Amino acid sequence: MKIKTELVFPADLKEEAVICSLCKQFNVVVQILEASFSTDTGWAILIFEGSEKEIGIAFEFLKKKGVRFEEVQTQ
Repeated sequence: MKIKTELVFPADLKEEAVICSLCKQFNVVVQILEASFSTDTGWAILIFEGSEKEIGIAFEFLKKKGVRFEEVQTQ
């Protein structure tokens, strides 16, 4: 399963390797299509690839970190 998603990161996560941690902890592959970060916030458009269960767990991890996201499309 592939899901294209837009993420919005809060400023307090700016120095944390959230995507790297996500890939190490869960069986998902993340492709970064676009990203931009400033001192206040950051955003990224990513494609998550993996099983529906693993992607769901990864999204829960992001929610707990305070990352907002919106599914753009399922491929």
